[in-house]
Amino acid sequence: MLDVMKSRKKGAKSHAGPSKPLLKQLAERPEKLFSGAFRQQYGALCFRYRNGGPETDHREIEILVVTTRDSGRWIIPKGWPMKKKKPHEAAAIEAWEEAGVRGTVSKQPVGRYTYLKELDDGDVAPCIVDIFQIEVEHTQGQFRETGQRMVDWVSPDEAARRVRELELKSLLVDFHPRHGRRQRKKKA
Repeated sequence: MLDVMKSRKKGAKSHAGPSKPLLKQLAERPEKLFSGAFRQQYGALCFRYRNGGPETDHREIEILVVTTRDSGRWIIPKGWPMKKKKPHEAAAIEAWEEAGVRGTVSKQPVGRYTYLKELDDGDVAPCIVDIFQIEVEHTQGQFRETGQRMVDWVSPDEAARRVRELELKSLLVDFHPRHGRRQRKKKA
């Protein structure tokens, strides 16, 4: 299932006239969905233990959700690939810039989801987001996008209710942190 999210960069020029509805755009150019031209993004599924840690019997977790800068919809931190950064490093940087959190990041994705992103020029880009788990160990109130986003810690069920993308909803509801030696981790 693909959903739409708009992107507005700081200082982006506004377009003259109203934009066409998304379905009309897709009807005019269906090859956008079926040409294999998906763009890659990397997301951070940030979590923390609410009651005790991973070694206790009662392991409730909270998941970090943030709002988009333009529409205020709830999402997880994510962004485009970065030069000279591995995918898990890019996800960790996005978590820091969008929410002010750092922690232990998994080098392997824990899942992925797809959505349609409306670009600044009005074009639509289908995107695949690989998601990397981050066990948050440090939070900071001041970060790069402070004041541009809301940040909240919620249960996995509540996180799934807040996001729009169906594949992401499923991942959030079923999320169980990966632990152990087989799962390589790096401090973000």
